[in-house]
Amino acid sequence: MPILAIAATARELSAALGVCPERLPEQPQGAVAPFTAYGRELLVCVSGLGVINAGLALGAALTRDDVEGVVCLGVAGSFDLSVHPLGCVRLVDREVWPEYGLLATGWCSADATALGFALGQVHRPEGEAGPDAVVWDRVVWDVSANLTRLGLCLGPWATAKSLTVSGVTADAERAGLLGARHQAGLENMEGFALAYGCAVSGVPFVELRAVSNAVGARPPVSWDLPGALESLGLAAQRLFETGCGTGGGN
Repeated sequence: MPILAIAATARELSAALGVCPERLPEQPQGAVAPFTAYGRELLVCVSGLGVINAGLALGAALTRDDVEGVVCLGVAGSFDLSVHPLGCVRLVDREVWPEYGLLATGWCSADATALGFALGQVHRPEGEAGPDAVVWDRVVWDVSANLTRLGLCLGPWATAKSLTVSGVTADAERAGLLGARHQAGLENMEGFALAYGCAVSGVPFVELRAVSNAVGARPPVSWDLPGALESLGLAAQRLFETGCGTGGGN
């Protein structure tokens, strides 16, 4: 069965798949189409920006019975350029949605458990011991296991924790507060919705991000989107290589 390759924008998806945007299938936002890239038969989707668009697109895609797994491909901001520099590529291993929960004036993010209502439960895979996981504001997954299940390459990339936001962080003060509270490496706008949807559905999920900017900075300062897109394409080619094995790297 094919893997679903999903990105927020056509620019990110085309860069990841190594083609110009005009080569992508003509389809509405959120629609799924077959596409061949790097010798693999894939399904591709441009979700649109944000958690709502990402959740809607994924939900529609998972009504199909031929989706083996989901790979999110895109760019992200870095909370610390000394750790996650411009142009670097990271495999995300956990997503946090800091906007879900009880939110008071002056708080940099919400307190999910204080609200008293969890988002839901993620069932353990069949045969795996342990209780179901209650999801409040975060989803964690085993990157290596999911890559192996999907026959993808681990590559030389470090892992990172990412925050998913609806409102992009626009100044250094908020970036510092969010980064310190959540000990996060990256910021994006879709990852949590995709990770949560896959976890609830029992579908393997992989998230590959290239750093395009410093969180809290506005272009052109501390931004390199063209460089990030180039890095994303090179990394995606490595990710989808066939016959490479899933040996580790940093």
